[in-house]
Amino acid sequence: MKEIKYTITDPLGIHARPAGLLVKEAAKFPCAVNISVGGGNAVDAKRIMGVMRLAVKQGMEISMTFDGAEEDAAAQAMEAFLKANL
Repeated sequence: MKEIKYTITDPLGIHARPAGLLVKEAAKFPCAVNISVGGGNAVDAKRIMGVMRLAVKQGMEISMTFDGAEEDAAAQAMEAFLKANL
């Protein structure tokens, strides 16, 4: 299992457009990808409603976990995505 942490810098947080892009990026990998905020309950990062329900705002730290096939590649890709988009 791999884990990354990232602090959101986008002034609008994870709103609809970047949430959709995040879900698409996570769906490219066969491993389980989960996202949580502040140690709370994790949601499936491949499901837009779960990601939106987190209501992530600027300055909040998210944690993403990757478990299964291609977890290393998924962690690298998602970290690059977060830095480029959020």
